[in-house]
Amino acid sequence: MNVVCLDLEGVLAPEIWVAFAEAAGVPDLMRTTRDEPDYDKLMQFRLDVLRRNGLGLPQIQEVIAGIDPVPGAKEFLDDLRATTQVIIISDTFEQFAQPIMEKLGWPTIFCNTLEVADDGTITGYKMRCDQTKLTTVRALHSCGFDTIASGDSYNDLGMIKASKAGFLFRSTTAIKIEHPEIPAYETFEDLSCAIKAAL
Repeated sequence: MNVVCLDLEGVLAPEIWVAFAEAAGVPDLMRTTRDEPDYDKLMQFRLDVLRRNGLGLPQIQEVIAGIDPVPGAKEFLDDLRATTQVIIISDTFEQFAQPIMEKLGWPTIFCNTLEVADDGTITGYKMRCDQTKLTTVRALHSCGFDTIASGDSYNDLGMIKASKAGFLFRSTTAIKIEHPEIPAYETFEDLSCAIKAAL
């Protein structure tokens, strides 16, 4: 049995941190997993920027409430889910994801959790497991599933390479140059065709 594993931000929805950086006028928060392969380093940097600017979860959630999925994402997901099982595997946080999941028709998502103080200050974060995306794909394999994976960033490469088929989607030029062995697509139509061919 196949399970399609998709990244969230950059694939199905805009980058949350970029949207917040623009809304809050804090350009330091524009940095994402497309730029920084070390997720812990990236998150520690983000938390430091939030602290220095007096920003917390309520301000971020206010921006997230106005974020819509990428045009065509829900239709892409609905079509795939009519054909096979789909799980969104994301390094985002449950406190961020819920409004976007509602707009996508409540697909299954595996993500992480923020540690938040009573005043809304984000004090830390808890990953579900080490190398969350790769570990999840390997766990699915151990349960007898084959996986087909797609994402756009450095933190997606592990699950893409470990799957029976994997694809970059709307990735950066740098990542595509570094990994010419991974097929890369720019439209949901092309990605859908590639996934269905691999089922």
